[in-house]
Amino acid sequence: MGENNLKNRVMSGLFWTFGERILTQGVSFVLSIILARLLMPSEYGEVALILVFINLASVFVSQGIGESLIQKKDADETDFSTIFYCSFIISILLYIILFFTAPYIAIFYDNSDLIWVLRTLALVLPVSSISTVQQAYVSKKMMFKKFFFSNLGGTLVSGFIGIVMAYYGFGIWALVAQYLLNTVVGTIVLFFTIQWRPRLLFSITSAKELIGFAWKLVTADFINIGYNELRSLIIGKIYTMADLAYYNRGNQFPSLIISNINTAISKVVFPAMSEVNDNISRLKTVTRRSMKITSYLILPLMIGLMCVANSLIRVLLTEKWLFAVPFLQICCVYWLFQPMQTANWQAIKALGRSDLLMNLEILKKVIGVTMLLISMNISVYALTISNAVFAGISMIINMIPNKKLINYSMAEQFRDLAPPLLLSITMGGIIYTLSWISLPALAILGLQVLCGGIIYVGASYIFQLDSFIYLSEMIIKKVSKNNKVNIRRIKEGESIVKENV
Repeated sequence: MGENNLKNRVMSGLFWTFGERILTQGVSFVLSIILARLLMPSEYGEVALILVFINLASVFVSQGIGESLIQKKDADETDFSTIFYCSFIISILLYIILFFTAPYIAIFYDNSDLIWVLRTLALVLPVSSISTVQQAYVSKKMMFKKFFFSNLGGTLVSGFIGIVMAYYGFGIWALVAQYLLNTVVGTIVLFFTIQWRPRLLFSITSAKELIGFAWKLVTADFINIGYNELRSLIIGKIYTMADLAYYNRGNQFPSLIISNINTAISKVVFPAMSEVNDNISRLKTVTRRSMKITSYLILPLMIGLMCVANSLIRVLLTEKWLFAVPFLQICCVYWLFQPMQTANWQAIKALGRSDLLMNLEILKKVIGVTMLLISMNISVYALTISNAVFAGISMIINMIPNKKLINYSMAEQFRDLAPPLLLSITMGGIIYTLSWISLPALAILGLQVLCGGIIYVGASYIFQLDSFIYLSEMIIKKVSKNNKVNIRRIKEGESIVKENV
């Protein structure tokens, strides 16, 4: 495949994936705000605790499994069907385990309500095993437009039902229904919009090859997710469900932003990296572009979010959620390091070095767990701060191998990050001073967001930042292409009308 063709597919993929993530998560964000106003923090805390166990189990049916299909260049129908059956069987086994361990988890946290919440939410596992292979097929073919409709459909339907149930007093079950239906509806939409269906094909050889690649990624992801979720388990046990809710709500805002941008770029960039993994120079180019774009988008958002945290919580969630403000600010620091981690991680993964990824995760999590154990009995804030410090350490550890693998040194990476970082800090300092003005919270928030956007975009234009130029050209090219298509269709329509006349 030619370089220009790959670039065009990447640009098209970024356009649709960003569109899907922005619209879907924008709607999801609005719906979550409405639910937060209707429900109590303790109810959010219970669901957040249960989702720890669901997320850990989901690693075995989603993380690594689909990526093994994407990474294999000549993956065929036998490979896809084989992975589907393997993933589905694993999901059923995991559901059975969670079903019978639910009472013991409820006893540990002294909350009997958790039993059927866990048993119900765990039904998402078999559904996820289906959607994982569907998503791998879409990513492999770079048909990212399909994600737009499936994810938006799932978000709208599940959000509407969740809000109706919350309004009529269903409490925690409104959140359970929303979470389950989001995955179910998205999977159904993909079923009707893509051509792939599981066939009666299974190959032991294929299973060994693909799982041989995937299990190391699964191990690495399990360690990573397990570590991230460990804080929620500890907060839920040592502190209170309300503390857990404040922590999760504070983490939700930066997590929502980062996961959408990072997920959108990763969905497009990883298949692109996999296609050029036999050309180190091109792989480095794709990695650098990924690093530059994600940092250009994420750094100002995280630093800006830290500066508007108090006004944002007051306006969106009301004062009953004000205890989430410091958690939000600390979590922004944690998520700020993610673009650099992800870009380096994807490059290593594209090279098929799942063994290296697993070793890196083990090293990082040994350091992280040590920091967690030291901080957990100090305070819930100390626990959160230690996580932010650990994120910085993880970023450096992920950077180191790519000096040797793709000749992308740590010094070169920091040079790529410097322009958006310096500009973001300057912008953040200016908009933070606006919070001193004696105005209503909504007015201050609007002023901060407006000034922050003008400063960042304006300075990007003045200093001609590389990522600003790249994204501007990509958008202009996409809009121009769509206009040409529309003009052609109009002319074709006029011709048909003339012929009929």
